[in-house]
Amino acid sequence: MVTFLISSVFIFLIVAVSLFLWGMSVYNGLIQKRNSKDNNYSQIGIQLTRKYELIPNLVKIAKGYMKHESSTLEAVIQARNQAVSANSAVSENPSNPEAMKTMVAAENSLGGVMGRLFALTESYPDLKANENMMQLTEELTSTENKVTFARQAFNDAVMTYNNAIQQFPNNMIAGYFKFEEGVFFEVEGLGDVGKAVITSEQKKSMDLDFDDM
Repeated sequence: MVTFLISSVFIFLIVAVSLFLWGMSVYNGLIQKRNSKDNNYSQIGIQLTRKYELIPNLVKIAKGYMKHESSTLEAVIQARNQAVSANSAVSENPSNPEAMKTMVAAENSLGGVMGRLFALTESYPDLKANENMMQLTEELTSTENKVTFARQAFNDAVMTYNNAIQQFPNNMIAGYFKFEEGVFFEVEGLGDVGKAVITSEQKKSMDLDFDDM
């Protein structure tokens, strides 16, 4: 009887230690994947900061030519400022899903107004020919391309992390320690500021004629 009890306790301890080691391994793995995801955002943040620094210079040049488009230029600056604030919040805590959703919305909004701005420049050939404008546009395009590459790496890391916390039995550890799903950084519509393409509906809303574009 004593031997049976000792064996039972021994088996219980082995099972308990095994479960503890397994849980610790899963937890550490999830932490590693979350940190990898967050670190990938830092690369996006660096390029976004560069983009946000270029935009006011571009607007300053455009103001000298687009005197009747003040509302669009003001919308660009406002959207840019909102994106700066959102990027700062995400950079402080990339694991905050609400901050990331705000960041995605701000970038989509900025891409939209930048698309309108570039569409309007088609009506100002002198502005398009301005050397500083061309240089800034080229820098914005280059920076946006870097953002695109960094965003793809980030989204891949988010996918890996989300899969890890959703798969059984990892999801039990993830749920207990309240690991939250990562939010993908997906840009819709006019995200590439240097290669903006405007849709027919947006042209109508801007009172532009296709023949003038």
